[in-house]
Amino acid sequence: MLKHTLATIFAFLMVSTHTNSQKKETLRHQIEGIISSKNATVGVAINGMDAKDTLSINGQRHFPMQSVFKFPIALTILAEVDKGNLSLDQKIDIKKSQLLPGLWSPLRKKYPEGGSIPLDEIIEYTVALSDNVGCDALLRLLGEPRAVERYFSKLGFTDFAVKINEEVMQGNWELQFLNWTTPKEANRILATFYETSNNLLSKKSYDFIWDIMKGTKTGKKRLRGHLPEETIVAHKTGWSGKHKETGITAAVNNIGIVFLPSGEHFTISVFVTESSESLETNEKIIAEISKAAWDYFLVK
Repeated sequence: MLKHTLATIFAFLMVSTHTNSQKKETLRHQIEGIISSKNATVGVAINGMDAKDTLSINGQRHFPMQSVFKFPIALTILAEVDKGNLSLDQKIDIKKSQLLPGLWSPLRKKYPEGGSIPLDEIIEYTVALSDNVGCDALLRLLGEPRAVERYFSKLGFTDFAVKINEEVMQGNWELQFLNWTTPKEANRILATFYETSNNLLSKKSYDFIWDIMKGTKTGKKRLRGHLPEETIVAHKTGWSGKHKETGITAAVNNIGIVFLPSGEHFTISVFVTESSESLETNEKIIAEISKAAWDYFLVK
């Protein structure tokens, strides 16, 4: 009787594993169908809560992060807050001369003369609204952009580089490629910092950053684009714009954690580079990949 029961369980597990494998391959084919007709290079990494639900396409390729790097910058700042070197309520001076007119900055609109701005507000503007002036203010607090890279390197994230700030990156097209990561590494950063058992952040810092990520205002047509309106997505976007002469877009990115109605979640990073498509098409690529992943996990 025991042998029969064990044989039945083993057979069930074999069938279940085979079925899950087929579903994952179907998802892969769907994603390949989305990107195959596009004149762009796309990198994708998807991870479910089950370690078996892992899929990547160009997952180890280097992609320019653009503003995606503001999430790791915020995490590095919060690590300093938890050490007692900074505090969220301390005022940070931003001079009028640092409100560079060529940089995207809702902060500049709020503080046209500059001023002493609370650190928590600068972080929120930097992540949720992708503020470039706020980003560079955070990097000045850290001493230099490479401080972010060093922090993540010590944690074991080696497929990740931060060399320059927004002012430098936006002033020279070629230099944006110095700040890069891979889809797989982006997913690993998201998952590692979301997992509370890792104790990388205090509870206050953890709640603070993930509330901000869930409230991100940019990229409404990317990961969130084709998902139900009420879906919670904790995410960060990046975008390079088009090269003036070639018309090529170097980066349309979105990384994040998507929460399912069941309470489970999946982690997804999509990077689009070397694209001659329109911004609308590049964003649609991300939205369709996200929806395909959503459908996969919804019925799994």
